[in-house]
Amino acid sequence: MKLHQDSSGALNTVTGYGADYVEINLVRHAGSILLLPEAPVIPWPVSSFDDLSAEHFAMLVDSAPEVVVFGSGERLRFPHPRLTAALTAKRIGVETMDFKAACRTYNILMAEGRKVAAALLIEA
Repeated sequence: MKLHQDSSGALNTVTGYGADYVEINLVRHAGSILLLPEAPVIPWPVSSFDDLSAEHFAMLVDSAPEVVVFGSGERLRFPHPRLTAALTAKRIGVETMDFKAACRTYNILMAEGRKVAAALLIEA
């Protein structure tokens, strides 16, 4: 039996994940995404950790979250500080963790009402 939290659709919630996908409100996404509680899911045009650029992280500046939870893929890898400099300059925190931990942490922070964003890397 699968149990799912009843979702009103008001807030974007991670409802499932695996090595090559993430489900947001029961909708499956097979590529990297940017996720905010009250905005449409944004495809994130990056398919490997080595391809990350400052522009990828700068895509979150205008949404002005308190913190960005970066899911670095199957294993924990930290982006070079120059990649997150645009966020740091705006006093937006960046927390890095593996993909699965990032999904769980995003849900907790979102449920607490925090202004959180998730940058979830799904490597092809």
